[in-house]
Amino acid sequence: MNIETTYFPEISSIKSSAEKLNGIINKTPLTFNDRYSKEFSCNVFLKREDLQQVRSYKIRGAYNKIASLSNNEKAKGIVCASAGNHAQGVALSCKLLNIKGTIYMPSPTPNQKIEQVKMFGGEFIDIVIDGDTFDDAYHTAIVNCETKNKTFIHPFNDQKVIEGQATIGLEIIEQFDKPLDYIFVPVGGGGLAAGLSSVFNNLSPTTKIIGVEPKGAASMSTSIKNNKNTTIEHIDNFVDGAAVKKVGDLNFNICKQNLHNMITVPEGKTCQTILDLYNKEAIVVEPAGALSIAALDLFADEIKDKNVVCIVSGSNNDITRTAEIKERALLHANLKHYFIVKFPQRAGALREFVAEILGPTDDITHFEYTKKVNRENDVAVVGLQLKSPHDLTPLITKMKEKNFFGDYLNDKPDLFQFLI
Repeated sequence: MNIETTYFPEISSIKSSAEKLNGIINKTPLTFNDRYSKEFSCNVFLKREDLQQVRSYKIRGAYNKIASLSNNEKAKGIVCASAGNHAQGVALSCKLLNIKGTIYMPSPTPNQKIEQVKMFGGEFIDIVIDGDTFDDAYHTAIVNCETKNKTFIHPFNDQKVIEGQATIGLEIIEQFDKPLDYIFVPVGGGGLAAGLSSVFNNLSPTTKIIGVEPKGAASMSTSIKNNKNTTIEHIDNFVDGAAVKKVGDLNFNICKQNLHNMITVPEGKTCQTILDLYNKEAIVVEPAGALSIAALDLFADEIKDKNVVCIVSGSNNDITRTAEIKERALLHANLKHYFIVKFPQRAGALREFVAEILGPTDDITHFEYTKKVNRENDVAVVGLQLKSPHDLTPLITKMKEKNFFGDYLNDKPDLFQFLI
């Protein structure tokens, strides 16, 4: 698929996209957040794209692209590959435009997301479950396009998609009547960052655009550092809305020129932001939707007394992931620790471990015991939740003094993944 990589969005095209989207999307609110404003001594505003009908900004680019097709292209139908928000945006767009679409989704996609796509698309979309990963589904979708001469709706590397996402920038400028100093925007494939930064580069060039991506999928950061679009071989898919192995060529060129900074945030820190938003603000966000807010403390000195906008990109969070979100947040905060513990083969060893090794506020959250016959010690994998990170060193010291210590697993990722 040949794509021109020297493209830069024009404001006239973005304004035309906004007119096309009028009445289709929600012009989402830009809300002042008192808690984060006090915490960082600045004015923090949240652009609530989680309040779109499909609960993410993806409807903007998907609809703008599909609506721009010729009558012949519309008649032949469209194809996309997605395990999440893009699929929902495409599905709703197909229904609104009376266009037939086929959506390829990988087999691990949760049923909740599949049902959402069915609900938004109705009779206008067919869902094909194919392959174990997004890449598998993507390649099958491309083959389908080529054999049946249909149009592929790319989730980010497309001019019309970028221009659709860029309409968020026009809305922010309309909604904010003061100088805007910083915008924090989540980056996955780069469509949103490319479009948004183009608007501000033209209409508010003093506004600094900060791109934020997950540490485990730093595709844009790596590409900008290398000065060429680079494929990341191994990524952490947890922040699924912003975890791609390679950003779009169009998006890379635009972001390389327009972004003032490109940073990464650890997945565990993002998880803590998800929990804080839910518990303290009653806002439900998906991992990608929390990225922009999770990055604020990295700029605490710079944003003091400034006007700051964080793009909350989506809220399609699967409730079954709550346990993993809590776990990752605790691991990041150094409050959750896993050990291989050696228990002497004698009565009362476990009682001694609980009474003499653990502190009064330490909790056992995981215990997997394996009895090894004809050995001096039995072995267990034990997970402990501590009250304070400072409790870890004294705990390990006591375990070693009493000969319970086998190994510490948190800093051994391969062993951790195998045992936990």
